[in-house]
Amino acid sequence: MTSQPRAVAGLAAPRGGAHAGPVGRCRGRARPHPPPAPGGRGKMAAGKLPARVLELLFSYLELPELLSCSLVCRHWNRCLETDENSEVWRSVCQRLLSEEALSSDILCNLSSYKAKARALRHAWSSADCSRNVYIKRNGFTLHRNPIAQSTDGARAHIGFSEGRHAWEIWWEGPLGTVAVIGVATRRAPLQCQGYVALLGSDDQSWGWNLVDNNLLHSGEAAGSFPQCNNAPKYQIGERIRVILDMEDKTLAFERGYEFLGVAFRGLPKACLYPAVSAVYGNTEVTMVYLGKPLDG
Repeated sequence: MTSQPRAVAGLAAPRGGAHAGPVGRCRGRARPHPPPAPGGRGKMAAGKLPARVLELLFSYLELPELLSCSLVCRHWNRCLETDENSEVWRSVCQRLLSEEALSSDILCNLSSYKAKARALRHAWSSADCSRNVYIKRNGFTLHRNPIAQSTDGARAHIGFSEGRHAWEIWWEGPLGTVAVIGVATRRAPLQCQGYVALLGSDDQSWGWNLVDNNLLHSGEAAGSFPQCNNAPKYQIGERIRVILDMEDKTLAFERGYEFLGVAFRGLPKACLYPAVSAVYGNTEVTMVYLGKPLDG
């Protein structure tokens, strides 16, 4: 006798829309399929539950389950998408985010609970970084251990093969001789000997070295950035906004809401991850995903 579908749909993680590798996933063109919905009278009852009751039920679910639930029907989708500061998303943030992340200014540029929960899902991956790097308990900051003659990097949990995406990144310690931010494929190395510009050292990564303002790709300097006379040096704690446009295949940067220009054009049709490489011992780098960039 076959088992019947569960009374609340969407308890499995989305399938098809994200390429789940061994340590990361890529948001591509395919979309998640909605989970099997309850049949018969149960389906009608679930679709007519009051929003307040659904909010209470949803508040016990994890992020992948909520994403699946949003695909079940329009009623459930409205309940989850209309109010990004609802009790559902507040509950999710309280469960998933550390007290430090919620009480500090790390997430100060995110206005809703849903956006904060989404940012954690896009944060640095503890399973996709150099062995000399660990992710702090706040979930958004990486710490590089003081290892001599080593360059160490990290990638985010999720990469992108379509759409437009923005995140901000900032150093909370000395830069050292090389400090590079940008994007990388899953094939780019995350550790090497010596103090080098690891991000941008091959054809699998693109980076901006904040120390000397050089753009890097395929092991070569691709020009200075930003392209202006006497460009100011990066200041510790200054937030840089990274804008990845997978439709136009460009990578651009902003500083203090000033658009610095497009750094790279002609990016490949591949899955690109937010990435960083660092050399200074005990330095820390924080990255927060913002979502779709605002125009203008």
